[in-house]
Amino acid sequence: MQAHELLARHLQPGDIAVDATAGNGHDTIFLSRQVGAGGIVHAYDIQEKALENTRQRLTEAVCTHPVHLHLQSHEHLLDTLPKHYRGRIAAVTFNLGYLPGSDHHTTTRSESTLEALQQSLVLLRPHGALSILAYRGHPGGQDEAVRVAEWCASQSRLLHQTHESAGPVLHFCIRA
Repeated sequence: MQAHELLARHLQPGDIAVDATAGNGHDTIFLSRQVGAGGIVHAYDIQEKALENTRQRLTEAVCTHPVHLHLQSHEHLLDTLPKHYRGRIAAVTFNLGYLPGSDHHTTTRSESTLEALQQSLVLLRPHGALSILAYRGHPGGQDEAVRVAEWCASQSRLLHQTHESAGPVLHFCIRA
């Protein structure tokens, strides 16, 4: 996966990382493997089913590194993460849209996503990575993708790359 290849360049053992949209746990597992036993991953989702899926994948992958699961919207990152994490997070990932295999009416929303992205800037360390995969094929998805692109382009503290595909668009940003 392209996002993982890009993120791997910015993650090291002992780092702290955030999966802002745990979903089925793929990014959470990836982040955990990258930061290793000395690192910490925090994963967020508003659906208990997503966290159950993530827990199960972590167990199946025999991933025993520290992972904290939060049944919480990503717009509450600053409220739930320790204050001493500010400016220390190596990477934050977003996989926008809906939980595959579940109710397609429960989706990420532009307002909460933009708030979480803004909070990510407070959390990221210099040269920290922000990966945003925006799916456009669901109601509200195209609007969210456009608003995320506009947000990324407007941030002077970010070096921003866009990777288009027929499906989702990947925004990969590095904090200056």
